[in-house]
Amino acid sequence: MKIPRILLTAPSSGSGKTLITCGILQALVNRGYRVASFKCGPDYIDPMFHGKVIGTKSRNLDTFFTDARTTRRLFVKNVTDCDLAVVEGVMGYYDGLGGVQLAGSTYDVARTLSLPAVLLVNARGASLSLVASIKGFLEYQRDSQICAVILNQVSPMIYDRLKPLIEQELGVKVLGYVPKLEELSLDSRHLGLVLPGEIEALKEKLQRLAEVLEETLSIEELLRLCDAHADFSVEGDTGKSDIRRIAPLPDGTSVRIAVARDDAFCFTYLDNLELLEEMGAELVPFSPLTDSILPEGVCGLILSGGYPELHAKVLSENRSMRASVCEAVRDGMPCIAECGGFLYLHRELEGADGVFYPMAGVLEAKAYRTQKLGRFGYITLTAAEDQMLGEAGMTLRGHEFHYWESEDCGDSFHAQKPVGDRGWECVHGTETLYAGFPHLFFYSNLQAPYRFLEQCRTYGGRGC
Repeated sequence: MKIPRILLTAPSSGSGKTLITCGILQALVNRGYRVASFKCGPDYIDPMFHGKVIGTKSRNLDTFFTDARTTRRLFVKNVTDCDLAVVEGVMGYYDGLGGVQLAGSTYDVARTLSLPAVLLVNARGASLSLVASIKGFLEYQRDSQICAVILNQVSPMIYDRLKPLIEQELGVKVLGYVPKLEELSLDSRHLGLVLPGEIEALKEKLQRLAEVLEETLSIEELLRLCDAHADFSVEGDTGKSDIRRIAPLPDGTSVRIAVARDDAFCFTYLDNLELLEEMGAELVPFSPLTDSILPEGVCGLILSGGYPELHAKVLSENRSMRASVCEAVRDGMPCIAECGGFLYLHRELEGADGVFYPMAGVLEAKAYRTQKLGRFGYITLTAAEDQMLGEAGMTLRGHEFHYWESEDCGDSFHAQKPVGDRGWECVHGTETLYAGFPHLFFYSNLQAPYRFLEQCRTYGGRGC
């Protein structure tokens, strides 16, 4: 099959990947292309930003979460009905697990999907030394996948001198440059928190950025690079049957699942939700901020991650919703509550304003703010006992990222870092509950979402 595609990467974080990727995506959308955008790694924030502000279909690609075949099939599944795919890398190109392995790196994604990579090099404070840096990235791995270069934060005069040197000495195409654009930078806060009133202003900023890139980059050369690497093959069928282990609930059963979707609960892997739908779920969005009770007729509950601490006062004042959630979960309604959703289930939550507010009260513990990022990064979870998502010994992959902590994180799973000896106990797990800080990626073990839906069907069979 034909999938025109490109990967944008850089030597390190802070090189301008996200800004330039957003500008290129906007330029392609302006040209009328239907673009599928992807983010390497576990970050659900950039895809959310791409979808909300630019309007592209955006997903994650992560070779820690999924094996090579599943990664390839998810890629194919998510480029359906699109003209081309643009993938944004994470961290430095070769930075993988623990910072010392290629596994899980942007490079690992590039070779798994045969992606032509464009190296975005920050030229600030350097000139000829950039040639040596680029050469190192080209030669560090024989199959580096790097096909072209873009120079960032460089003047037109220096660019005109460097472009022929790089192309002649290294044999790699230079697609253009990005001048210093301090007035068009993206506040990192925007990537994780876009308030409704800010969206139009951000759209205007990205439109101006796209106009600049149309002048300083060769978008035509970039598109030719996409087309030159368009051939793509996946073993077996494509489409909804890509992951052959996916099985729907028996007899065409459909179960209604309430999914929290608002400004307080917005961190969700869309691949997870679509997988639940393929297995037989009917997803019903609701807002713990503004709705008074859970949707009628649901037999399962998903409380996503997000920013409950920023909305703690409003969440607390919505007493009827807090009572509705508490009653449903204590009655046995199957519930998955990740990170922010886990915080909402506490008796009390310290808001960003430093005040403790009553929450749903499912868990008899307080959640409080810390002064630093706590447990962070990839983890493999192993069930310590039989519970809703699997039997003792089953494993799932996920990640943690949070500044808030709990008096009681649970002990139903053991979390283990992929590199080194660090591990810890976490998650409140029962026959009907998963509540903890780890964000799960369901494709790492399809047993978990299937068992969740089976429990929802059983609960619905009670007539609840």
